[in-house]
Amino acid sequence: MPLDVTVLYGWHPVAEALRNPERHFRRLMATENAMIRVREEIGEPPCPVELVRPGEIDRLLTPDAVHQGLYLECDPLEPPTLKSLGQDALVLVLDQITDPHNVGAMLRSAAAFGVGAVIVTVRHSPDATGVLAKSASGALEHVPIIPVRNLGDALLQLKDEGYMCVGFDSEAPSSYEEIKLTRPLALVMGAEGKGLRQRTMGLCDAVARLDMPGSIKSLNVSNATAIALYSAHLRLGG
Repeated sequence: MPLDVTVLYGWHPVAEALRNPERHFRRLMATENAMIRVREEIGEPPCPVELVRPGEIDRLLTPDAVHQGLYLECDPLEPPTLKSLGQDALVLVLDQITDPHNVGAMLRSAAAFGVGAVIVTVRHSPDATGVLAKSASGALEHVPIIPVRNLGDALLQLKDEGYMCVGFDSEAPSSYEEIKLTRPLALVMGAEGKGLRQRTMGLCDAVARLDMPGSIKSLNVSNATAIALYSAHLRLGG
Protein backbone atom coordinates (compact mmCIF):
# COMPACT_ATOMS: atom_id res chain seq x y z
CA MET A 1 0.00 0.00 0.00
CA PRO A 2 1.52 3.41 -0.97
CA LEU A 3 2.28 5.69 1.97
CA ASP A 4 0.11 8.43 0.49
CA VAL A 5 -3.07 6.34 0.70
CA THR A 6 -5.39 6.50 3.68
CA VAL A 7 -7.18 3.22 4.45
CA LEU A 8 -10.49 3.45 6.28
CA TYR A 9 -12.73 0.58 7.29
CA GLY A 10 -15.81 0.17 9.44
CA TRP A 11 -19.07 2.08 9.40
CA HIS A 12 -18.23 5.35 11.16
CA PRO A 13 -14.83 6.05 9.53
CA VAL A 14 -16.06 5.25 6.03
CA ALA A 15 -19.46 6.93 6.38
CA GLU A 16 -17.93 10.17 7.68
CA ALA A 17 -15.35 10.13 4.89
CA LEU A 18 -18.06 9.67 2.26
CA ARG A 19 -19.86 12.71 3.71
CA ASN A 20 -16.69 14.81 3.54
CA PRO A 21 -16.47 16.86 0.33
CA GLU A 22 -12.73 17.39 0.95
CA ARG A 23 -11.95 13.70 0.49
CA HIS A 24 -10.67 12.34 -2.82
CA PHE A 25 -11.54 8.67 -3.20
CA ARG A 26 -9.55 5.91 -4.87
CA ARG A 27 -11.39 2.70 -4.06
CA LEU A 28 -14.56 1.73 -2.19
CA MET A 29 -15.38 -1.90 -1.46
CA ALA A 30 -18.66 -2.84 0.20
CA THR A 31 -20.78 -5.85 0.89
CA GLU A 32 -24.37 -5.86 -0.33
CA ASN A 33 -25.78 -5.27 3.17
CA ALA A 34 -23.33 -2.45 3.86
CA MET A 35 -24.30 -0.72 0.62
CA ILE A 36 -27.96 -0.88 1.55
CA ARG A 37 -27.12 0.98 4.76
CA VAL A 38 -24.93 3.50 2.91
CA ARG A 39 -27.71 4.33 0.47
CA GLU A 40 -30.30 4.57 3.27
CA GLU A 41 -28.23 6.86 5.52
CA ILE A 42 -25.95 8.76 3.13
CA GLY A 43 -27.37 8.37 -0.34
CA GLU A 44 -25.51 7.32 -3.45
CA PRO A 45 -21.77 7.27 -2.66
CA PRO A 46 -19.62 9.90 -4.43
CA CYS A 47 -17.38 7.26 -6.05
CA PRO A 48 -17.68 3.89 -7.82
CA VAL A 49 -18.37 0.89 -5.57
CA GLU A 50 -17.01 -2.65 -5.80
CA LEU A 51 -19.62 -5.02 -4.40
CA VAL A 52 -17.76 -7.85 -2.66
CA ARG A 53 -18.16 -10.65 -0.16
CA PRO A 54 -16.86 -10.00 3.39
CA GLY A 55 -13.90 -12.35 2.86
CA GLU A 56 -12.49 -10.12 0.11
CA ILE A 57 -12.19 -7.27 2.60
CA ASP A 58 -10.87 -9.63 5.29
CA ARG A 59 -7.90 -10.46 3.08
CA LEU A 60 -6.87 -6.79 2.94
CA LEU A 61 -6.87 -6.29 6.72
CA THR A 62 -5.49 -7.85 9.89
CA PRO A 63 -7.50 -10.74 11.37
CA ASP A 64 -8.82 -8.62 14.27
CA ALA A 65 -10.08 -5.75 12.08
CA VAL A 66 -13.85 -5.17 12.28
CA HIS A 67 -14.78 -3.72 8.90
CA GLN A 68 -18.60 -4.08 8.94
CA GLY A 69 -18.55 -4.65 5.20
CA LEU A 70 -16.85 -1.36 4.24
CA TYR A 71 -13.30 -0.65 3.03
CA LEU A 72 -12.18 2.67 1.56
CA GLU A 73 -8.90 3.92 0.08
CA CYS A 74 -8.59 7.68 -0.29
CA ASP A 75 -6.06 10.49 -0.37
CA PRO A 76 -4.87 11.97 2.94
CA LEU A 77 -6.51 15.24 3.92
CA GLU A 78 -4.43 18.39 3.48
CA PRO A 79 -3.53 19.73 6.95
CA PRO A 80 -3.95 23.41 7.84
CA THR A 81 -1.02 25.55 8.94
CA LEU A 82 -0.46 26.42 12.59
CA LYS A 83 -0.95 30.09 11.73
CA SER A 84 -4.38 29.48 10.22
CA LEU A 85 -6.00 28.02 13.35
CA GLY A 86 -7.21 31.36 14.69
CA GLN A 87 -6.96 33.29 17.94
CA ASP A 88 -9.79 31.42 19.68
CA ALA A 89 -8.52 27.91 19.00
CA LEU A 90 -8.09 24.97 21.34
CA VAL A 91 -5.52 22.46 20.07
CA LEU A 92 -4.00 19.19 21.27
CA VAL A 93 -0.27 18.57 21.04
CA LEU A 94 0.89 14.93 21.26
CA ASP A 95 4.49 14.31 22.29
CA GLN A 96 5.46 11.01 20.64
CA ILE A 97 2.31 9.07 21.51
CA THR A 98 2.67 5.99 19.33
CA ASP A 99 -0.31 3.74 20.14
CA PRO A 100 -2.87 4.17 17.32
CA HIS A 101 -5.73 3.12 19.62
CA ASN A 102 -4.84 5.89 22.07
CA VAL A 103 -4.39 8.52 19.36
CA GLY A 104 -7.66 7.49 17.73
CA ALA A 105 -9.52 7.77 21.04
CA MET A 106 -7.94 11.18 21.64
CA LEU A 107 -9.09 12.33 18.20
CA ARG A 108 -12.61 11.20 19.02
CA SER A 109 -12.56 13.28 22.23
CA ALA A 110 -11.05 16.17 20.29
CA ALA A 111 -13.96 16.08 17.83
CA ALA A 112 -16.45 15.98 20.70
CA PHE A 113 -14.99 19.13 22.28
CA GLY A 114 -14.45 21.16 19.11
CA VAL A 115 -10.65 20.98 19.04
CA GLY A 116 -9.20 22.93 16.11
CA ALA A 117 -6.32 20.56 15.35
CA VAL A 118 -4.15 17.80 16.75
CA ILE A 119 -0.42 18.37 16.35
CA VAL A 120 1.83 15.31 16.14
CA THR A 121 5.44 14.58 15.26
CA VAL A 122 6.25 13.17 11.82
CA ARG A 123 8.31 10.47 13.52
CA HIS A 124 7.13 8.45 16.53
CA SER A 125 3.46 8.95 15.70
CA PRO A 126 1.03 6.51 14.06
CA ASP A 127 -0.24 7.16 10.53
CA ALA A 128 -3.75 8.60 10.21
CA THR A 129 -5.12 5.42 8.68
CA GLY A 130 -6.21 1.88 9.53
CA VAL A 131 -6.39 1.16 13.27
CA LEU A 132 -6.11 4.82 14.26
CA ALA A 133 -8.94 5.80 11.93
CA LYS A 134 -11.13 2.96 13.22
CA SER A 135 -10.47 3.99 16.85
CA ALA A 136 -11.24 7.62 15.96
CA SER A 137 -14.70 6.53 14.73
CA GLY A 138 -15.02 9.20 12.05
CA ALA A 139 -13.18 11.99 13.91
CA LEU A 140 -10.49 12.18 11.20
CA GLU A 141 -13.01 14.04 9.06
CA HIS A 142 -13.62 16.69 11.73
CA VAL A 143 -10.27 17.30 13.45
CA PRO A 144 -7.25 17.93 11.22
CA ILE A 145 -3.93 16.35 12.13
CA ILE A 146 -0.90 18.59 11.67
CA PRO A 147 2.39 16.64 11.49
CA VAL A 148 5.52 18.62 12.42
CA ARG A 149 9.17 17.64 12.22
CA ASN A 150 10.18 19.34 15.46
CA LEU A 151 7.64 19.57 18.26
CA GLY A 152 9.65 22.15 20.20
CA ASP A 153 9.73 24.48 17.21
CA ALA A 154 5.98 24.00 16.77
CA LEU A 155 5.38 24.97 20.41
CA LEU A 156 7.52 28.07 19.94
CA GLN A 157 5.43 28.99 16.89
CA LEU A 158 2.22 28.48 18.87
CA LYS A 159 3.55 30.72 21.62
CA ASP A 160 4.44 33.37 19.04
CA GLU A 161 0.80 33.18 17.92
CA GLY A 162 -0.34 33.87 21.48
CA TYR A 163 -1.13 30.34 22.62
CA MET A 164 -0.98 29.34 26.25
CA CYS A 165 0.71 25.91 26.32
CA VAL A 166 -0.23 23.64 29.23
CA GLY A 167 1.57 20.32 29.63
CA PHE A 168 0.51 17.41 31.83
CA ASP A 169 2.63 15.42 34.25
CA SER A 170 1.43 13.30 37.17
CA GLU A 171 4.23 14.71 39.35
CA ALA A 172 3.61 18.39 38.52
CA PRO A 173 3.47 20.72 41.55
CA SER A 174 0.29 22.47 40.34
CA SER A 175 -3.16 21.01 39.90
CA TYR A 176 -4.81 21.59 36.51
CA GLU A 177 -7.75 23.24 38.27
CA GLU A 178 -5.42 25.84 39.83
CA ILE A 179 -4.20 27.10 36.46
CA LYS A 180 -6.05 29.99 34.84
CA LEU A 181 -6.62 29.03 31.21
CA THR A 182 -6.73 31.48 28.31
CA ARG A 183 -7.40 31.19 24.60
CA PRO A 184 -5.85 30.27 22.27
CA LEU A 185 -4.88 27.20 24.25
CA ALA A 186 -2.68 24.18 23.52
CA LEU A 187 -2.94 21.12 25.77
CA VAL A 188 0.27 19.08 25.55
CA MET A 189 0.06 15.36 26.31
CA GLY A 190 3.02 13.02 26.77
CA ALA A 191 3.44 9.35 25.98
CA GLU A 192 2.39 6.82 28.61
CA GLY A 193 5.32 5.82 30.77
CA LYS A 194 7.78 8.32 29.34
CA GLY A 195 5.62 11.41 29.70
CA LEU A 196 6.64 14.75 28.22
CA ARG A 197 10.19 15.10 26.95
CA GLN A 198 12.38 17.60 28.77
CA ARG A 199 12.38 20.26 26.03
CA THR A 200 8.63 19.90 25.53
CA MET A 201 7.99 20.39 29.23
CA GLY A 202 10.37 23.35 29.37
CA LEU A 203 8.50 25.14 26.59
CA CYS A 204 5.11 24.85 28.29
CA ASP A 205 3.79 27.94 30.08
CA ALA A 206 2.49 25.66 32.84
CA VAL A 207 2.76 21.97 33.71
CA ALA A 208 -0.17 20.48 35.61
CA ARG A 209 -1.34 17.26 37.15
CA LEU A 210 -4.87 15.85 37.06
CA ASP A 211 -5.97 15.19 40.64
CA MET A 212 -7.92 11.95 41.02
CA PRO A 213 -10.02 11.43 44.17
CA GLY A 214 -9.88 7.63 44.05
CA SER A 215 -7.22 5.05 44.87
CA ILE A 216 -5.77 5.05 41.34
CA LYS A 217 -4.05 8.36 40.64
CA SER A 218 -3.03 7.97 36.98
CA LEU A 219 -5.11 7.45 33.86
CA ASN A 220 -4.63 6.15 30.36
CA VAL A 221 -3.50 9.11 28.23
CA SER A 222 -6.66 9.09 26.13
CA ASN A 223 -8.87 9.20 29.26
CA ALA A 224 -6.72 11.96 30.75
CA THR A 225 -7.09 13.91 27.51
CA ALA A 226 -10.89 13.64 27.60
CA ILE A 227 -10.95 14.97 31.19
CA ALA A 228 -8.54 17.82 30.35
CA LEU A 229 -10.64 18.83 27.34
CA TYR A 230 -13.89 18.70 29.30
CA SER A 231 -12.43 20.90 32.03
CA ALA A 232 -11.06 23.36 29.48
CA HIS A 233 -14.44 23.46 27.73
CA LEU A 234 -16.22 24.34 30.99
CA ARG A 235 -13.65 26.89 32.12
CA LEU A 236 -13.28 28.67 28.79
CA GLY A 237 -16.99 28.86 28.15
CA GLY A 238 -17.23 26.38 25.26
